[in-house]
Amino acid sequence: MSAYSLAAWALEHLAAPVDVDCTTTVMLKILDGKCKMGPYDKDVIPLLYDATRHLPGKLLDDAAHALIERARAGERESLVSEIYEHRVLAETAISRPVMKAYKARLRAAGVLSG
Repeated sequence: MSAYSLAAWALEHLAAPVDVDCTTTVMLKILDGKCKMGPYDKDVIPLLYDATRHLPGKLLDDAAHALIERARAGERESLVSEIYEHRVLAETAISRPVMKAYKARLRAAGVLSG
């Protein structure tokens, strides 16, 4: 899928607050270096994130988005502990079954590699 197609898909299928939170959490995992996804999937998640970050989440707030923006803007090394803390809190707030179902939906739709 092209970046445009991924963004359109995300807006149509990941607009629910819990999906916004899951996407944000995976983005934090990527920035923290704890994401076990392959390179292609690690390139896809930021596109999904960029398409949905303006939508309201259920559990995560603007602080997570601000942190992600700072890290992406080049402050990642100075934010290591803060990214870690936000990632752990996000993973604690979202149950494993919810996160697994989210990733399974992305794989089933062909957004993530299987």
